[in-house]
Amino acid sequence: MTNPMKISRLAGALYLVVVVTGLFSLVHVPSRITVTGDPSATLHNILTHNLLFRAGIAAFLVKQVAFLLLPLALFRLLRPVHRDAATLMVALAVVSVPIALVSLVNRLDALDILSRGVVDQSQSQATLALAAYGNGLLVTTLFWGLWLLPFGYLVIRSGFLPKVLGVFLVLGGIGYVSQVFWEILAPGVDFPTYALLPAAVGEIGICLWLLLVGARRSRRGIVQESA
Repeated sequence: MTNPMKISRLAGALYLVVVVTGLFSLVHVPSRITVTGDPSATLHNILTHNLLFRAGIAAFLVKQVAFLLLPLALFRLLRPVHRDAATLMVALAVVSVPIALVSLVNRLDALDILSRGVVDQSQSQATLALAAYGNGLLVTTLFWGLWLLPFGYLVIRSGFLPKVLGVFLVLGGIGYVSQVFWEILAPGVDFPTYALLPAAVGEIGICLWLLLVGARRSRRGIVQESA
């Protein structure tokens, strides 16, 4: 596939899968399952909403597969802009996938432990497994932020994608990285959620742009649209 419009639409479709499955597995499911500061209630919700919890795990797996393919499609599109930056973008995105998958094993372990039905022992073990998942997800978030920095830079420089979305991507990357170090260095202090808004605007915006509009003709000739 060499047509920039087709590549951009493919990247947009993959990004849409990442966004939808990410919102479901990382936002919707935790909002129904997790009770902050009350592990027992959280474990009770896992058992009560077992199918939802399993669906969240499945969606997270789909997200990782799509996120493995997404930077490769973006590399084909953005390589002419700056090859080194495009390579760095791919490396930072791809390295997050195995970390995320290893972290997800802890969530599967928690589900398996709870299914044994030995309440006194299983609750503490399952709580530790969920905590390990959260720690792994925190490390994964670091790379979810870092990959947005070269990605946003490439969007800004491209000439065929909106610069403003590139700015939001860079700010979003900074927000994710800041959140990781905030939670490590200031545990128990809530991270300001507004710092993550640029990431949401940038990622959803670029997803929809790639999918619905595609790569515009560059005045510098970086990208040539086929008829």
